[in-house]
Amino acid sequence: MARGGDGTDGAGGAFGVQTADSPQPAESAASAASAGFAESAGFAESADSAESAEPVSPRTGVAALSLRYQIGVALALAVVAATVCVHLGMVFLHVAPSNTVTKAHGEAIDDWIYPEFEQNWKLFAPNPLQQNIAVQVRAQVRTADGATRTTGWYDLSAEDGRAIDGNLLPSHTQQNELRRAWDFYTATHTGGNQATASRGALAETYLRRIVVLRLHRAEAAGPGGAVERVQVRSRTTPVRPPRWSDERISLRPVYRELSWWTVPADETRGGVG
Repeated sequence: MARGGDGTDGAGGAFGVQTADSPQPAESAASAASAGFAESAGFAESADSAESAEPVSPRTGVAALSLRYQIGVALALAVVAATVCVHLGMVFLHVAPSNTVTKAHGEAIDDWIYPEFEQNWKLFAPNPLQQNIAVQVRAQVRTADGATRTTGWYDLSAEDGRAIDGNLLPSHTQQNELRRAWDFYTATHTGGNQATASRGALAETYLRRIVVLRLHRAEAAGPGGAVERVQVRSRTTPVRPPRWSDERISLRPVYRELSWWTVPADETRGGVG
C-alpha cells in the first residue's frame, strides 16, 4: 500500500481507511438502540398486560355458600315453588266449573280454601251489594276483682275503616278479615242462625276467635280481666241512591243479633288455644 509523504496511508488520508473487518460504531450504536427499544417495548407491553388483567371477583350471594348450604337453599326454593303451585291449583279448581277433579276431591279443595282463601265473583255480579254492613260485638267480662259486667257494643267494622282511611298500604287483615268472616258465617247459616252446612261450626269458631281477639286488644275486660261470653250483631244500612235516581228506599238500619257464645277457657284472654 502506498504511503504519503506525511507518513499516512495515501488512500486513507489523515483518518485512514476502514476495512471490512473494522468495527462500525454508528451501526453498532443503532443496533444497540434498537435492541434496547425492543426490550423496553416488551417490558412496557408486559406491564400493560399485567395492568389490564382484572382481578378475580369474589363469589357473592348463594354462590358464596358452601355446597351443603347451596343444597339447603335449593330445597327451600323447591318447597316454596311447590306450595305456590299447589295453592294456585286449588284456587283454580275452587272457582272453576264443576268437573271430574272437583267432584272427586271437592272436600280436600274446600279444606284448603276455607275460610282464609275463599273466592267469589261479587265484584262482577250483575246486581252488586248496595248495603253497608257493619259487624259489632259486645261481651260479658269478669273483672280482676271477680265482678261481672256487660260491655257496650264495639263497632269493629268502624275500627277497620278508621285504620284504612288515609292509609296507602292497608293490611289484608284490616280490609278483609272481619268482612270475610261475617260472609262465611252468613253463607253457612240461616236467618235464624241455624247451620246449613258442615262448615257452620267452623264459621262460628272463626268469627268468635276474631271478635275475642279484637276485644282483648281493646282491653274490654280491663287489666287482669277475662272475656267470658260474646254476642255478635250486624248493622245493615242501605246505600243512599244517587241524586239523579228516582229510587226510594228506607235508610233505617236493620240489625241481626246472634246468640251469646261462651268463650272457651283458653280463649278468654285473647288466645286461640
